[in-house]
Amino acid sequence: MNKDRPVGSPRDRLNVYVVIPNLNGARLIADCLASLENQSLTHTVVVVDNGSEDGSAEFIVKTFPCVVVLRQAKNHGFAGGVNLGIRYALAGGATHIALFNNDAVAGKDWLERLADGFARPDTGIVTGKFLKKGGGVIDSVGDEYSVWGLPYPRGRGETDRGQYDEPAEVFGATGGASLYSAAMLKDIGLFDERFFAYFEDVDISFRARLAGWRVRYRPDAVSYHVMGATSGRLQCFFRYHALKNLPMLFYKNVPLRWWPRILPRFLVLYAALNISALRRGQILPVLKAQLRLLSYAPGLIASRVRIQKSRTAPLPELEKLLLGYLPPGQRSLSWLRRTVFFWRTYPPDR
Repeated sequence: MNKDRPVGSPRDRLNVYVVIPNLNGARLIADCLASLENQSLTHTVVVVDNGSEDGSAEFIVKTFPCVVVLRQAKNHGFAGGVNLGIRYALAGGATHIALFNNDAVAGKDWLERLADGFARPDTGIVTGKFLKKGGGVIDSVGDEYSVWGLPYPRGRGETDRGQYDEPAEVFGATGGASLYSAAMLKDIGLFDERFFAYFEDVDISFRARLAGWRVRYRPDAVSYHVMGATSGRLQCFFRYHALKNLPMLFYKNVPLRWWPRILPRFLVLYAALNISALRRGQILPVLKAQLRLLSYAPGLIASRVRIQKSRTAPLPELEKLLLGYLPPGQRSLSWLRRTVFFWRTYPPDR
């Protein structure tokens, strides 16, 4: 990791791009782009269209002529979409690249407040307060990784009462509304397109943390999310990618020293998720996930070797950021909460 770059770079030295993946977002994208037009920090907006069929790409070109639109013939997922935009930004000399959902709306000075979080040279990602539409409920104030091998958006579902109004160092950041250092991306690589969708943002945060980069939370960088507007109802789609991605996330990133603590819990959790899917009749997603994992095995081994070999972060310090209980809100794991009573599975009172 390069720690020789200047701390607190002046505004005129920043070259910020905002990359937005879009799939059939015609009814959402106008509010999203309008909110970015009103930001105080100069930036370039890049929309990567993942093969939309609703005319949203044409709408953007006509209505927002200053927006760069990159078109793909088919859907390459979140990871494949943002990677195209990130490469475009890096080729344009970007110093920082924000990722923003097409169903999100940026609050006043959202981008500038995120940029303010890069005062220290070891900062790789800055995330903000991502609220659900309406502003009273939290969607994410950073990402967490639990000792069960299950990621969870920090604060999700909680009423915003000011309990997260202090800047903090967090384990990871949501890919829906965060700002990434170009230097960090050049150091650790882009998003892993094998994930396609779900947990790819946790994966890149995990890789960043292992490589010595820090992830910071800025409560004054506020944005709003229409939860899961693009793919929220596609339960089989989510199940397939969750069952495929969770083992990849664990195997690539979890240091061997942590395996005795995390692996037994993860195996129980993963079995529970598969059983839950089978009980719902979702046999095909289960089978597809296992077959895809087998096909990825050689590449995953190479990825793990590369990631762990390049690790520079002190593990005791990083381990302090692990969530020590089974994250809330997992309906399919309710029986696991009741059964596995000898592990701490519930959060402490806030």
